[in-house]
Amino acid sequence: MKLTEKLKEYEGQFMFIRWATGGEYGKLKYVGSDFVEFEIVDIDNMEFSETMFIQAGLILEASIGGCDIARIIAEFSSKISE
Repeated sequence: MKLTEKLKEYEGQFMFIRWATGGEYGKLKYVGSDFVEFEIVDIDNMEFSETMFIQAGLILEASIGGCDIARIIAEFSSKISE
């Protein structure tokens, strides 16, 4: 199974993605056969700061769980209720 096939299951969720030249926390918007659309979350103010289109072959790591991601989801959710 290719990484893009697995990531397709997690569209719309927050995660950490590391690619060849960087890594950020954000929300996975779209997974295509050759690229991934990823909205980066600014950790300081919990707002979307930019959208990245990452070539699928450059993705080295994708983390969908853990305490950091749980904290981001909790802080982002608390801003929505305001």
